Amino acid sequence: MTTTAPVRRIEVDGCPATAENLLWPALNHPGHFTAMQVRGGKVRGIGHHLARLDAATRELFGHELDGERVRALIRHILRGDQGAPSVPGTPTGLGGPGYTGAPADLGGSGHAGNPTAPGDSSHAGNPADPTAPGGPGPGGPGGAPADAIDNASLRIHVHAPAGHPSVMVTVRPPTVLPVALTDRAQSLMSVPYQRPFAHLKLLGGFAQARYGELARRAGFDDALLTGPGGEISEGAVTNIAFYDSTRDGPRIVWPNAPHLAGVTMRLLESRLPAAGLPTRHAPVTLADLPSYAGAFVTNAWGVSPVRRIDSVAYEIDEKVMARVAAVYEDVPWDTV
Repeated sequence: MTTTAPVRRIEVDGCPATAENLLWPALNHPGHFTAMQVRGGKVRGIGHHLARLDAATRELFGHELDGERVRALIRHILRGDQGAPSVPGTPTGLGGPGYTGAPADLGGSGHAGNPTAPGDSSHAGNPADPTAPGGPGPGGPGGAPADAIDNASLRIHVHAPAGHPSVMVTVRPPTVLPVALTDRAQSLMSVPYQRPFAHLKLLGGFAQARYGELARRAGFDDALLTGPGGEISEGAVTNIAFYDSTRDGPRIVWPNAPHLAGVTMRLLESRLPAAGLPTRHAPVTLADLPSYAGAFVTNAWGVSPVRRIDSVAYEIDEKVMARVAAVYEDVPWDTV
């Protein structure tokens, strides 16, 4: 579950990428990021993404990261505006002019400020066809420039040159999983590695990238990270969940070893019980794999079943997986 799609746009604090403002991210790796899929100018779980960025910025750099600043930068790059935005909280001297004052109207609707909780109430329902070009767009009906991007894979990187948060936004083409669940099934190779500071979505990560590459060379789709005693924590770029079968129906188990609580995982976990799929966190080891009926992985792209971990093969329960996938598809799209 990796991508090599070309970058369509890069902006640093609302400015086009230059050799100067890319120098710090290129040579200084400390930083964090979040990744999201944009459809019709909307994002699932935008409140979770903003809360993640703010919490990590506070922990790593000792500064808050205002959610409205991030939203303004997202709207600006998706619209393809030529002019520099007026973005609150953008420091000066970071590879371009500093912007101060009240935020300009960048054409977005959903100015809800920094959320007080991971949930977000600014959504306006699901786009009619989130994977198709066109649609309402990030500028609103009739308000988007001709080169606005409605659908994309978007990453927000946060560094801290001179000790102040600097936000780099990259835009790639959207990632769309196959419609058939069996066509997106993953095979995973376990590796003896757990990410340091696993609760943070850190930049860099040589070991997990290298293990992912080794897994693909061995014929798997990606790596599964494990700790002492074969305790499972997460996939190289995913969260993983297992399900068992009882007379009362399937139950979902998320490994509780150190891991990043992904946005898709959070969105599912809060909604699965209402769909008759109770969830819990518990230790899961490689030795436990045969005792489960199946597994699935989640990330910004969506939900995919697991067909094999090492030599343990799982028969995909399409009914269970369809229920899980349906819960995720029903998550509303939030206005940026």
